[in-house]
Amino acid sequence: MTSGHFGLAVAAKKWAPNLPLWALSVSTYLLDIIFLLLWVAGIESLTPLDPAHPNAYGSLLIHADYTHSLAGALLIALFAGWFAHRRWGKRSGIGVATVVFSHWLLDLLVHRPDLPILPGNFGNLPKLGFGLWEYPRASAGLELILVIVGACLYFYSKLKSDQRRRAWIAGLAISVFLFLLFTVDTLGL
Repeated sequence: MTSGHFGLAVAAKKWAPNLPLWALSVSTYLLDIIFLLLWVAGIESLTPLDPAHPNAYGSLLIHADYTHSLAGALLIALFAGWFAHRRWGKRSGIGVATVVFSHWLLDLLVHRPDLPILPGNFGNLPKLGFGLWEYPRASAGLELILVIVGACLYFYSKLKSDQRRRAWIAGLAISVFLFLLFTVDTLGL
């Protein structure tokens, strides 16, 4: 779902034109960035469902009981939004918070039930996830839609600027990046 997350982030540029693209890109992946730090620290982890094909599309069970809990994702989104609000203004703060939390919403669609409600799976509540990864074609289709819509909205937002040549170059570069990321995602490279 990596390319889908980034597709949504570049689409958000249309509604948050003052936000730098790098800030939207970091926002969409912030939960995973923090997850990687906790993974290195041995707090969160990943388990391949099929050890023979550990890189297959959607083949990992995530144990991210802090970063990918509903409450944890909301807290991270609120903190990131607060930081962006102080740096770039209210609209940008809302944009960053929304993009950060969109990561959890997209994960809810594709993940198997491995997303806890409370950090640390406090209370041992049922974990969430609709499991679209069980249907790789449907999951890849959703991701492709996010990539195409994201690329189109980003391109459209750039065309509205006065610098048409730069808009074409930026739109093409983002489109190529998203489609390469989608290919890597779905082929499990």
